[in-house]
Amino acid sequence: MTIRAAIIGLGRWGRSQVNAVHGKSHDIEFAAAYTRTRASAEEFCRDKNIPLRDSYAEILADTSIDAVVLATPHSQHAEQVMQAAAAGKHIHVQKPLTLDLPSAKAAVNAAAKAGVMIAVGFNRRFHPSVAEVRKRLAEGRLGQVMSLVAQHTTSTGQFIAADNWRAQPDEAPGGAITAVGVHSIDHMIEFGGRVRDVLCTTARYIPGPSDDTSSIVLRFESGATGLLFCSVATATTFSFTLFGTKGLAEISTPNLGRIRFVPTSIVAPTGPVTAPPDEIVEHPTFDMLHAEMNAFGRAIAQKSPYPVAIGQVLHGMAVFDAIVKSGRSGKIETVE
Repeated sequence: MTIRAAIIGLGRWGRSQVNAVHGKSHDIEFAAAYTRTRASAEEFCRDKNIPLRDSYAEILADTSIDAVVLATPHSQHAEQVMQAAAAGKHIHVQKPLTLDLPSAKAAVNAAAKAGVMIAVGFNRRFHPSVAEVRKRLAEGRLGQVMSLVAQHTTSTGQFIAADNWRAQPDEAPGGAITAVGVHSIDHMIEFGGRVRDVLCTTARYIPGPSDDTSSIVLRFESGATGLLFCSVATATTFSFTLFGTKGLAEISTPNLGRIRFVPTSIVAPTGPVTAPPDEIVEHPTFDMLHAEMNAFGRAIAQKSPYPVAIGQVLHGMAVFDAIVKSGRSGKIETVE
């Protein structure tokens, strides 16, 4: 069974989602599209042979459409999710789910009441390098989680126009959190558990209406700690390291293509302390968007849970709220 979806929003990310599966998936296909700026999308939709509709309401009224994929401004997500749920459509929504916990809960409750799936676009969870960390942690090879350290940066702030919705303070609170930081926070929640409190500072290094850089300290209920630096004002990079009592796992390179596992030394040294040999696994080419969209389609068709647990997504929204609050107050803020 191939799920027939509609793409809502055809900016850079919406087009990327279409391109990820167009003509190369048996699980999901894009059978319709809607965007606020129709003229800019007509050529794209014509090339892909995807009907471009005149309104979101028209999409929702189409009984041949099984699901909607929302690549729209964050502030519109909650209302669009609730409208889709009322129409009986399954929903995939780009991260973050919404811009605060109360609206996120309302959206999730609407989907649950309607009996439709709601999936949030943390596509990096599908990467084999992340699966390698997950596997080693489950096998006990990393021991107890002590700390999680991440860097996620991109240069998008250098070329996004100041009047673009992504650059607006109301759409991008907390500095670089909405653009990139939420991905690392999601990894931290999956591997470290619930977050107790946070301290965030934000800064602005390039001209624009919003802060573009965030530095965050997190404390987890387990006793673990987290450090996150994220920015849209510098060169693109990504790294994520889980430090455990039995070893560390480090994902690196912007495409997550390399993971390094180093076990702790178990033999007392007679000289300088040296690390045991690294275990290195490389995945130089992997399409996370393709994997994510296919997983969404399969979960609907098979009536199985989407791999990103919605409970963890909601806790992530609680952490998001606390980070935004801390960035404004300059104080440690408790996570709800």
